[in-house]
Amino acid sequence: MKNDPIPTKEELKARLTPLQWKVTQEEGTERPFTDNFHDNKEDGVYISIVTGKPLFDSKDKFDSGTGWPSFTRPISEEAVDTREDRKFFMRRTEVHEEGSNAHLGHVFPDGPAPTGLRYCINGAALQFIPREEFNTQD
Repeated sequence: MKNDPIPTKEELKARLTPLQWKVTQEEGTERPFTDNFHDNKEDGVYISIVTGKPLFDSKDKFDSGTGWPSFTRPISEEAVDTREDRKFFMRRTEVHEEGSNAHLGHVFPDGPAPTGLRYCINGAALQFIPREEFNTQD
């Protein structure tokens, strides 16, 4: 799949919804159970709403009961990066898209096997591509 170049802030502001902007650019969080993907069971790939870069595979998705799409791992180690988040008197690990630095969500050490991790991702940061459509893209 061909990834789009990282858009400018001006391009993003014109293209993203207010919620997508708040989540990806201002490290916001959408309300649980309000996105289009937390209960999606289709086979495919979740890509960045900012760049179109593949981030997560539906084969690694599971129902965490939290109301956000949850995955055991990113599609590749190069897809995301993490950093410590100490906001709101908590200690968590933020997940950002590698390259664009778009905020995606958080990762927690309470997920299922094989990784034991739960990548809890805001649906507003994602776009879903069914597998048959994804495999035909350059």
